[in-house]
Amino acid sequence: MRYFLPKDGTFYKANLHGHSTLSDGTLTPEQLRDLYRSRGYRIFAYTDHRDYHDHRNLTLPDFLPIVSFEADLTEDDGKDWPQCKTYHLNFYDTCPDEFTDAKKKSLMPACRYGDKDGINAYIAEMNRLGFLCCYNHPYWSLQDYRDYTGLQGLFAMEIYNHGCEGDGLYGAHPQVYDEMLRDGQKLFCLATDDNHNRVPVDSPYSDSFGGFTMVKAGSLDSPIVMDALKAGNFYASTGPEIHEFYMDKDTVHIVCDPVKKIYLKTDTRDCYMELAENGESIIEAAFTLKGMERYIRLECVDEFGCRAYSNAYDI
Repeated sequence: MRYFLPKDGTFYKANLHGHSTLSDGTLTPEQLRDLYRSRGYRIFAYTDHRDYHDHRNLTLPDFLPIVSFEADLTEDDGKDWPQCKTYHLNFYDTCPDEFTDAKKKSLMPACRYGDKDGINAYIAEMNRLGFLCCYNHPYWSLQDYRDYTGLQGLFAMEIYNHGCEGDGLYGAHPQVYDEMLRDGQKLFCLATDDNHNRVPVDSPYSDSFGGFTMVKAGSLDSPIVMDALKAGNFYASTGPEIHEFYMDKDTVHIVCDPVKKIYLKTDTRDCYMELAENGESIIEAAFTLKGMERYIRLECVDEFGCRAYSNAYDI
């Protein structure tokens, strides 16, 4: 039996991309903690732009802040900002008590946009300092395969970014994830809010509570949660929850919230699917693989079009 999601442990709801008043958000770190905690979130990454800040003082028995920040690298060829391509990368610190002197210095990339070797060297150095690197919102960033194929050292990419979805349907990136996987990159996928909270959370324009990641870990302790992230013990979602995802011999089994569609995507054109009849829903599926798949990943779609996304797993 192969469990893609660990059998043991607890699922903790996480927002792994959020901005406070330390950059361009409107809520303080404390206000964000209280807001997200009130909605059942147990993990929050304060990824303020260009601001590496230790928020561990906000830790509570049921709330874990992740030490993190967001870096950027933008074209400098004279274009107006709405036309510029840009890399936005989140960095999650797995060891905030190590390499402290280096982390007090500027952690921004020194290379120019278009220098793929330079940005890969930058990511490698950040990995050396203990950071996990997530590649953010490629659609909003105006990027295409030339920008993200060949990237190295990534921990994950954003398969969904709620703030970017609200900016103009720029939030969903499943095709980019498949293109990166087919390029040979080994990385996970996250769903995030990228919240700035410029409008009330009950507004239809709110950028909170739209994308989240469910992390399965033995406890809500920082080293254990960071190890779970490194291992890929999580899934991404905009609504439905995945309860079980495992493989018995050559058959993949899924148990999830009531949904309308369950898809098992592969690196090929073939896709396994279980669809509910009109007016009904499904909570499980089982698919026997053909044996030609290089990787599989799961998508579950509910009646509102909200999706849960698993990481990709080599077969």
